[in-house]
Amino acid sequence: MSDEDLFEAEMADVVPLKRDPRERLQRDGDAGDAPARRLAAVGEPLAPRNALVDEGVEPLDAWYVLAFKRPGIQHGVYKKLRQGRYEIDARLDLHRLTVKQARTDVHGFILEAMSYGLRTVLILHGKGQRKSEQEKTAVLKGYVNRWLQDLDDVQAFHSAQPVHGGTGAVYVLLRKSVQKKRENRERFLKGRVPYDGT
Repeated sequence: MSDEDLFEAEMADVVPLKRDPRERLQRDGDAGDAPARRLAAVGEPLAPRNALVDEGVEPLDAWYVLAFKRPGIQHGVYKKLRQGRYEIDARLDLHRLTVKQARTDVHGFILEAMSYGLRTVLILHGKGQRKSEQEKTAVLKGYVNRWLQDLDDVQAFHSAQPVHGGTGAVYVLLRKSVQKKRENRERFLKGRVPYDGT
């Protein structure tokens, strides 16, 4: 008797186990989150949602100076930003873009700048002077003013110096990344003995 015949003889009276049919379990409210769960499982970060508005903001005058700083920003730091004395790490040109396109570009630009640890960037929004009426035609300028205030990573901004675009551009000071804060701390503590209080 061969091995195959022996195996078949032994298995002749074996009956497969009965099993209940499989059911797909689904909790309430998570049907649309399948792609998000899949990305989270793989470890790919989800892109942050763009909460910037794209309608309802009043245009500004072409010569209006944009100025904003969050509480806690030192006066000297803000003054240096206003004077354009920080090195510009990156630029974004919004000329000839629609509000919706500019909204996406500004949001992505700030996120990318933060991911690279950049501190000072320049956004060229233009003055909106193509129309015959010269008052309050700077549509993108109004939106940029609003968007930058809505983005938590933006610490301060001010209209640029004439050499960088004047009131048609804005310097933006971004929050320090955790890595940059650590580097600064290490640089200032180098060679010093930490005070332990005893």
